Amino acid sequence: MSRESFGLLLGFVGMCVFAGTLPFTHIAVEHLSPLFVTAGRAALAGFLALATVLLLRRPWPSRRQACALALVALCLVGGFPGFTALAMQSVPASHGGVVLGILPLATSVISTLIAGERPSPAFWVAALAGAALVIGFTLQEGGGSLGQGDVFLLGAALSSALGYVLSGKLVRAGIPGWEVISWVLVVALPVTIPVALWSMPEEPGTIPAWSWISFAYVALMSQYLGFFAWNAGLAIGGIAHVSQVQLLQTFVTLMIASVLNREAIPLSAWLVAGAVLVLVILAGQAKVAREKS
Repeated sequence: MSRESFGLLLGFVGMCVFAGTLPFTHIAVEHLSPLFVTAGRAALAGFLALATVLLLRRPWPSRRQACALALVALCLVGGFPGFTALAMQSVPASHGGVVLGILPLATSVISTLIAGERPSPAFWVAALAGAALVIGFTLQEGGGSLGQGDVFLLGAALSSALGYVLSGKLVRAGIPGWEVISWVLVVALPVTIPVALWSMPEEPGTIPAWSWISFAYVALMSQYLGFFAWNAGLAIGGIAHVSQVQLLQTFVTLMIASVLNREAIPLSAWLVAGAVLVLVILAGQAKVAREKS
């Protein structure tokens, strides 16, 4: 297996983990506040991350690295989880999965600006076509306009894209992918712990077990373990190329939502997901000039 193929495989594993984020978040916010889900998932994952780096005796990041990690935390610990939790209060998980199909394009655009990658024209054609499909679907579902939930989802996409690119640069600078997300969560603990304690439900025992299970998934899998594979994939296979794998997340999220949330998926959603799948293949064949690290 080539280095690029291995990077794509790792990205695919991470994508499958992230595909469950919206369906499980949708269940969690039915009985838990968006603020608690956002801060609580990061705090829980942060404790696990702290235990991991201490157990493995990893060196503490430098001041410069800590600043970069804090920026990633703002995007991946605050921005993306917060926006998606708010969005899942008003839109179905399946709809959110299709809207977040814009994420790979956003990641590619940001990578060209700050990560030194220069996608070819063929790559941009495929990426822009995928984004156009997603935007068209969103407008059609919203009767020609964007709803509040769609605005939150777009904010989540931008936050996540920036966080992915910054994480990928840290990994390419020599920090293992699992260690990057670990330190990101540790750096955020002084904020996430008090916010989680302040926003936690007054009577946790009254919250249905399924909501707590969903909360545990987004905390341990979406917030932490999924990044082990995703960050490594971005570094090995290239940010612009591997980010296109996330276009498949739409399709996987639809399947999860149809089973987990019992949502009736419209034919248009499946058609858009299928068309985007074709564009992923085309984008993956386009060449990308990478910055030498």
